[in-house]
Amino acid sequence: MKKSIVSLSLAVLAAALAFGQNRDQGRNREVGGRIPSHGPPPFRQQPQARPQEPARAPQQPQGRPQEEQGRQQPGGAPQAPGNRGFADRQGHPDAPHVHNNGQWVGHDSGRDDQHYRVDHPWEHGHFTGGFGRRHVWRLAGGNRDRFWFGGFYFSVAPYDYDYVADWLWDTDQIVIYEDPDHDGWYLAYNVRLGTYAHVTYLGNS
Repeated sequence: MKKSIVSLSLAVLAAALAFGQNRDQGRNREVGGRIPSHGPPPFRQQPQARPQEPARAPQQPQGRPQEEQGRQQPGGAPQAPGNRGFADRQGHPDAPHVHNNGQWVGHDSGRDDQHYRVDHPWEHGHFTGGFGRRHVWRLAGGNRDRFWFGGFYFSVAPYDYDYVADWLWDTDQIVIYEDPDHDGWYLAYNVRLGTYAHVTYLGNS
């Protein structure tokens, strides 16, 4: 009888742990593991406020200069000044990423973003290896300054260096998408992490 109770208790505990683990894995599957069916849509600017209705600046709390307060993340937590913050939900990466429902988080700076301005777009030609989920590439080496796969060479935008710090340059799978807003750039999506970065094409061998 005592053995039966112990066995039953262990079975219930194992089931509870498995349920919790599956629930956590489901939460983590909101980002990564799936390949987006398409790239982001072109960013559409918000309509400007009408002249008779000037936009009001948000009021700042007393006692702290605006520079020290930083911006607010979507969840309301302050972030460091100058850091955009992309962790839109608990457990999501603090880097541009794609939800498994196809939403591209962070691709909203529009065509005028100076971080992605290029004096000579497509200087090394256009990437011809194929775009989207039918063209999954395994990284074959390099680093953020110059990486390659299938004889094609790319470089990460300097503004995006922090977003690729955890990429595995000799094993991760990536998918290339066209960037609808920034001439001279593509978007490299990391399948394992669900994050992406702006990359420029350096040519092929």
